[in-house]
Amino acid sequence: MGRQSTPDLSTASAAASPALSTIAVVGLGTMGTGIAEVLTLAGREVVGIDIDEAAVRRARAALEASTARAVRRERITERERQDALSRFRTFGELAAARDADLVIEVVPEDYELKREVFVALDGIVRPDTILATGTNALSVTRLAADSQRPERVLGVHFFNPAPAMKLVEVVSSVLTAPVAVAAVTDLAHELGKDPIAVGDRPGFVADGLLFGYLNQAAAMYESKYATREDIDAAMRLGCGLPMGPLALLDLIGVDTARTVLEAMYAESRDRLHAPAPILGQLADAGLTGRKAGRGFYTYEAPGSATVVPDAQTPADGTGDGAATGRPVRSVGVAGSGTMASGIAEVFAKAGFTVVLAARSQEKAERAKDRIAKSLARSVDKGRLTAEARDATLAAITPAGSLDAFADVDLAVEAVAEDLAVKQQLFRTLDKVCKPGAVLATTTSSLPVVACARATSRPQDVVGMHFFNPAPAMKLVEVVRTVLTGDDVHATVRAVCAKVRKHPVDCGDRAGFIVNALLFPYLNNAIKMVQEHYASLDDIDAAMKLGGGYPMGPFELLDVVGLDVSLAIEKVLHAEFRDPGLAPAPLLEHLVAAGCLGRKTGRGFREYARR
Repeated sequence: MGRQSTPDLSTASAAASPALSTIAVVGLGTMGTGIAEVLTLAGREVVGIDIDEAAVRRARAALEASTARAVRRERITERERQDALSRFRTFGELAAARDADLVIEVVPEDYELKREVFVALDGIVRPDTILATGTNALSVTRLAADSQRPERVLGVHFFNPAPAMKLVEVVSSVLTAPVAVAAVTDLAHELGKDPIAVGDRPGFVADGLLFGYLNQAAAMYESKYATREDIDAAMRLGCGLPMGPLALLDLIGVDTARTVLEAMYAESRDRLHAPAPILGQLADAGLTGRKAGRGFYTYEAPGSATVVPDAQTPADGTGDGAATGRPVRSVGVAGSGTMASGIAEVFAKAGFTVVLAARSQEKAERAKDRIAKSLARSVDKGRLTAEARDATLAAITPAGSLDAFADVDLAVEAVAEDLAVKQQLFRTLDKVCKPGAVLATTTSSLPVVACARATSRPQDVVGMHFFNPAPAMKLVEVVRTVLTGDDVHATVRAVCAKVRKHPVDCGDRAGFIVNALLFPYLNNAIKMVQEHYASLDDIDAAMKLGGGYPMGPFELLDVVGLDVSLAIEKVLHAEFRDPGLAPAPLLEHLVAAGCLGRKTGRGFREYARR
């Protein structure tokens, strides 16, 4: 049975780690082929193994095609391409791995299948060969315990597509020898990747956070709260994500997502990880995403990324049919903060006459000055002409009272996120605004219907949730209550189009689309740190490098503000009553200590005060 002792951590240095020059990749699907490409281009001898002859042929063809593209793009020379191809040898039997320094298995996510591979490898490879599983959901510890060489078994989780994605999670169990971890970590660095060391639990860091979010998106779609297109657009445009969650589920594979979630739920018993029923229904029907040609979307062919129309007409609950909107020429914006100024700028740029009302004339004037500075920066950067700047400013009239809204066609409130304040403002709007005026709230977390009920015309009230900064962000969540008129909903969608924003429809419940999906993900990241599973830096790196996120969760929390984040978490928890949505105690402690993020100079990290 291999070595019985585990080397001491103090002696396991990078210098002591063995060189890994010959590497076997078992399983030549998309991921296995991508890993083989990375290894061959880095000068490693690669033994590709798959019992399916067709998979072997596809892997060879894929490597030839990808390296040819690299030559055309001048990333490598033709000589380097030929050298890489010569280093890639393919076989149909595990016996071909006998001389490998490292074996990476990437067979389907089935424990018995992986165990069978590892048991077979025990009788084939050298005693010092490292065995790595590419799982992202199954227990590395269990696979190690079933092996004759548990100290040489670990996880190495590449992200798809392996040649492009920089993150590699190196997963050790309590049985793994540090020298094996060091060797694989060194290899990842030599491949130009960014490895992070993580412990053995389902999903590790990146998928542990990602799949909970994807599951919530699937459940949101299944409940017919919003269409698949609106959910995906909301997360792309509202959070800057490279793909929407339902499109990403199709890319990953609906069946794979269900497997990962089942493993996560088995450990956590957190309802947020209990697979949404629709994932099982789609998987059982063979509608597993792009690879099958159909999942949440329908594709041109199996394996294609091209979405085609299907017979599905998702119900979004809007119910306005062909309703005709009301004419809107003048807009009133209530508020004097950054959001109010940004919204006023958006409407004025689009040619609307705008009244910007604050609690005093002085505050309104200062808000207009903020707009003038914003427009001046746009002119300096060549994004706006001086003539357009002057026309925009001329369209905005500052006012010290809501009485100035008497003739506006649309009134948009952008005041403090306090329900009592907003309700009082809507009572005033009800008295001041003319009959037929649309009344909109920009709330991000409060019930729109509570604002509507403060008026005598709840059918005229709707939510228009702009994202900050309003001039730059393309998304607007259009929130209709059970009382909102169809023509009011149609009016707001038409206005969004005129101001060149992308409207997404959603119902009046906590978080709408974006915050309902974003903040549980942020809360789970905090729990990872709280449980000492991973560091702030590793989690942020994992989500940027592995998920393509523009910011890591802790960077984002500090920008949003920990007090704001905590308030939204509390609203979500109060509405959905899910224990998994309870704010992480660490977040509550930081807020209680006055560590609110960038605005106070300290949140999860410390910042230089300006």
